[in-house]
Amino acid sequence: MSAEIASNRRAYHSYRITDKIEAGIELKGTEVKSIRAGLANLNNAFAKVEPDGVFLYDADIQPYVRASHEQHEPKRRRKLLLHKAEIARLFEASSVKGQALVALRLYWKNHRVKLELGLGQGKTHSDKREDLKEKAERRETDRAISAFNRRNG
Repeated sequence: MSAEIASNRRAYHSYRITDKIEAGIELKGTEVKSIRAGLANLNNAFAKVEPDGVFLYDADIQPYVRASHEQHEPKRRRKLLLHKAEIARLFEASSVKGQALVALRLYWKNHRVKLELGLGQGKTHSDKREDLKEKAERRETDRAISAFNRRNG
């Protein structure tokens, strides 16, 4: 039972994802309400390992309209809930030059909000072009196969 809330499709375009990690996220009540209303956005969201934990930056959760007196900041930093061993592994991996912790998707798991973090290495312009060429070739071969199957059916 994992329903996706938001995803960061741009991350797969800009980074070569080598490892994925599931993390819990510390949220306020109004943030959960706005996530249920579909007001979450993960574009440009990333994580940093700091001395007091791992934090998520630039995740945009819009304010809940029907909240009473207490409201949250849309782009505040949010603490990620991980085990110490996972934090140590992320620290080692992200300290390598060119490695980044990118937020890939936000989803529900057993009535809790989870975040999928990806350890990615930035793609160069030529890498992105190669990916587009491979995608176009794959599309052409799929079309040729389906046309062949339609004719010989």
